[in-house]
Amino acid sequence: MEEKYDFGLVGLGVMGRNFILNVADKGYSAFGHDLDAEKVQALQDEGGHHAKVNATTSIKTFVKALKQPRKIMLLVPAGKIVDAVIESLLPHIDRGDIIIDGGNSFFTDTDRREEYLQERAVNFFGAGVSGGAKGARFGPSIMPGGSKSAYAHIKPIFEAVAAKYNGEPCVAYLGPRSSGNYVKMVHNGIEYGLMQLTSEIYDILKKAGSYSNEELKSTFSKWNEGRLQSFLVEITSEIFDKKDDLTDGSLVDQILDKAKQKGTGKWTSQNAMDLGIPVPSIDVAVSMRELSALKAERTEADKLYDRPTIDEIDKEYIEKIAEEALYFSFIVTYAQGLHQLAEASKEYNYKLDIATIAKIWRAGCIIRAGILADITEAFQANETLPNLLISPTFVEKISGTVDSARKLVVLGAQNGIPLPGLSNSLIYFDAYTSTRLPLNLIQAQRDYFGSHTYERVDKEGIFHTEWG
Repeated sequence: MEEKYDFGLVGLGVMGRNFILNVADKGYSAFGHDLDAEKVQALQDEGGHHAKVNATTSIKTFVKALKQPRKIMLLVPAGKIVDAVIESLLPHIDRGDIIIDGGNSFFTDTDRREEYLQERAVNFFGAGVSGGAKGARFGPSIMPGGSKSAYAHIKPIFEAVAAKYNGEPCVAYLGPRSSGNYVKMVHNGIEYGLMQLTSEIYDILKKAGSYSNEELKSTFSKWNEGRLQSFLVEITSEIFDKKDDLTDGSLVDQILDKAKQKGTGKWTSQNAMDLGIPVPSIDVAVSMRELSALKAERTEADKLYDRPTIDEIDKEYIEKIAEEALYFSFIVTYAQGLHQLAEASKEYNYKLDIATIAKIWRAGCIIRAGILADITEAFQANETLPNLLISPTFVEKISGTVDSARKLVVLGAQNGIPLPGLSNSLIYFDAYTSTRLPLNLIQAQRDYFGSHTYERVDKEGIFHTEWG
């Protein structure tokens, strides 16, 4: 009898091919499927040993080659194509088989698909996979959600292929239904925020500090050896070192300042508004990508207005406050995203463990950073911690850096250098730590023009006043 394969994967693009090779490297036989014969051939050529890793363009052959219960992962673009692949699998799979969507699907689509497949006795998982192509090949962070009993069949493979932090695999069962895709969505929202913040620090160092690319590389490299240690700071230092093949300069200077997006940051922001959770550092990161797309308008508007003359700042001074401001705003951005996860867990009954989520982000994923070890400890110490800013550990970290954030935001405003991520992080912090905000006036205005009522500070109840 022909030996069957342990794991199946549909979608043999770069991510899919790398993930299936990772599975094979960890001792599991893996079989792939793609309608593109060239991608099938590329996997066969790279995989070499076809008894260990192989592929086909035939969906029927693919399903037949897998051990039961079949474990089939999809690494295809989010949207209608996921539904199409599921429909192509259904005539060939059996009750109890497991389909895993490893793409960035919107969480409500995952809930819909799980319900649809439950009626056919097929298990469905949404599993966020972070780490890019390199992570998929050598160890990503994986965020699965779905049937806990079905996860037992997937767990050994996922733990084998996931990134490791001090020997611990960066994967864990997160909760029911769409919890995995939801956590990955917020992960990506945090990612948007951190990338925006990093770009702003680059901008002010270059414009106000007159940093060369060599100095920028050295600075970010040094920061990566300290408390800002993170994947994004690390690759930022490497970006400044890359020379352009077409000119004598650096590649980063030849890249057009129009940032694109695939939607996960926007979803995070939109859903946070639905939940009533403030995530301004993420909101503005999404808005800045949209604003960056208005290149022609920005260029024309730049000709119409005088800009402040930028006075060069002492490099030692600006580097110090920039490092502290970036650390401050990184903490605040993580705090916002984790607050959203905690509230979503209540709203959607995910029963998320925030400490576990922080643990599996410590390696493999795009937002991995040294600070996540401290975040993990903070939520382990207090499982009901409402916000990271309340943690005694982070009160100390924030207190030591917030003044530099204020100075840098002022410096940016005085010199006409936009720092919206840093500004919004500071505004969030100042508002969150204010006993009294001026929203009493807004409530008075609402009651004045719309009889929307208000509450009082000195007695219980709901009140309305005839103002005119």
